Formats: sequence, structure tokens, C-alpha cells
Amino acid sequence: MNDLLRLIAHHGYLIVFLVVLAESLDLPLPAAIALVGGGAAAASGALQVWWVYLTAVAAMLLGDSIIFILGRYAGWNLLGLLCRVSVNPETCILRSAELFYKRGKKILLVAKFIPGINTMAPPLAGSMKMRYSQFLLLDAAGASLYIVAYVALGYLFHDFIEAITRGLQTATHAMGIVLLVAFAVYLAYRIYLFRKHLVYRVVPRVQVQELARRLKSEQSESVLLVDVRSHGYYDAGAARIKGSIRLEPNNLQQEVKLLPKDKDIYVYCT
Repeated sequence: MNDLLRLIAHHGYLIVFLVVLAESLDLPLPAAIALVGGGAAAASGALQVWWVYLTAVAAMLLGDSIIFILGRYAGWNLLGLLCRVSVNPETCILRSAELFYKRGKKILLVAKFIPGINTMAPPLAGSMKMRYSQFLLLDAAGASLYIVAYVALGYLFHDFIEAITRGLQTATHAMGIVLLVAFAVYLAYRIYLFRKHLVYRVVPRVQVQELARRLKSEQSESVLLVDVRSHGYYDAGAARIKGSIRLEPNNLQQEVKLLPKDKDIYVYCT
């Protein structure tokens, strides 16, 4: 944080733009810290607060637009790639889709404040064929709320931030040890979660031809085919495989209770 604040003080708007753009492109850089630093620099007179705001908004909308367009054309593959660092990629995607399903497109207004969802919201909106003009309007409003909140935080508490920075300069060694221990604990926790959810990474699959043969055979009565495409990829007028039933994946706990227990159930998704 200390190094980032020093860079902001010397290079100003360029650093704010690049860091915010990087996070919008889902790179692991701290946009919130850059915005707080920009607000603190504006309070000290090194930068103009309105230019910090406009620079950050431009960077965030540019990055989000690029990811939105990639999500439109790369779709599920991009979502899976972004969720690859998650313990359970399917849960990562469905949790984001569920927010769109329950809250609607207006989730973009607060998505920046929700860890995980801030990464998934733009590509998910793109993959769901949301109109770009509508996305840009809602994303701009959400980006403005996010940027104003953190810039204002830095502006109002710049004296406190400067005191913390000076304290960090005198405690670099101790901070390094704390960060190292924190990283080790985090790594151990991730390994624990990975092992815990390892069983869910093995998903039985069947070839289309094999299922088609079974549906045409005398065993067809013992087969149930279920459409579990996520919200945004399915609507009431969407075509389904003949004989399949629809199941809403964001409401599985309730709908799975309605499934028969005497049939072999095959599901297909996006």
C-alpha cells in the first residue's frame, strides 16, 4: 500500500487509471487502494478530485466494456476461466447467475462492492445477451458509486492514511512477517477447501449417441432428461430436447425434491 500511495503521489492520474483498468480486466490489482490513495492525494492538493473521479470512471468503464464484449462472444468458456481460481467453478458461476436471476440486471449497481460478483458481473451480463447500452448505463452508475465511496474515504481521512503510511515505513519488517504468515494460513485454507470439494470435480458424463440409443430402446421409460440451463440462457420460449423437463438450477434444493426416484436422470446445461 505504501509503495502504491507513493506512486500515486508522483504519477497521479496515470497510476489511478492503470490500476483501476487492470482490476476491471480481472487482474489482481487493488483498485480500491488506488482510489483511496487518489482521494488522499486530492485532499493534499497533489491531484484534482474531479479528475481522479473522471479518470477512474473512464478506466472502469473501458475495462468492464472489454470484459462484457468478451463475455458475449466467449460466453461460458470465459466465465469458467474467471472462476478457475475458485474451489468450485460451477458454484462460482451459478452464485453469480443466481444474483441476476433474483435481483435482475440492477445488481450491476452494487456488484462492485461484492467480492467475486464484481469479477463475474460484466462477462455474465455479456453472455446473457444484455443490451450494451443498458449495461453501460447501469455499470456507469455502479462504477460511480464505487469510485465516489473510496475516493471520498481517502479524501476525508487523508491525515489518518498518511499516519498509517508513516507507521508502515517504520514497521516494514514486522509487516512482512505478518503478511507471510497470513499468506501461509490462506494457502492452507485453500488447500483444505480444495480437498473438501474434490469429490464435486468428478462429474459423470454420457455421450449423446449413447443416450439417444437408450431413449429409442425399451428402456426409455426408465430415463428422465432434465434441462438445467442457467437463467439468461433459457426462457419460456426456448427449444428443449424432446421429452425433457425444465428445472431451474438456482432453485435446485426445492425442485430436486419433485424428481422421481425410480428413474435414471440425465441433465444437460448450457
